[in-house]
Amino acid sequence: MVSALFLIVVLAALGAAISKISVRQHTGSATNLNTAQAVLAARAGLEWGAYQALRNPAPPAAAPACFSNTNMSLAGTLSGMTVTVSCTRTPGAGTVSDGGTALVFYQLVANACNAPTAGACPASGALQPTYVERQLTWVISR
Repeated sequence: MVSALFLIVVLAALGAAISKISVRQHTGSATNLNTAQAVLAARAGLEWGAYQALRNPAPPAAAPACFSNTNMSLAGTLSGMTVTVSCTRTPGAGTVSDGGTALVFYQLVANACNAPTAGACPASGALQPTYVERQLTWVISR
């Protein structure tokens, strides 16, 4: 009777340990998937920002000023991700000359997360265990 009780206790402890390991594996897997989606969402935000700076309006029109910070909720396989894209035109409103070519530079920053605060990334306050956030930056010229 004592050995049977001992065996039941040991098997219960082993079952609890395996269950805990399984939960950690699933949480880690979900976090890896969210991380990959956040990187792709940030990249999509940079692509959108580059289009706004380089092709909207289409050349040879004058280089536009930067757009204001833009928050986007994505759809499809990136649903659940929110991207905040910001733009800074350097140097200010002027241009840089490279020989006979006048260049305007834009610094684009895309911040993607899966739990935004007030519809924007980065999030603040209490974060979820599977919260991910990725930030990518491009400098482009026109």
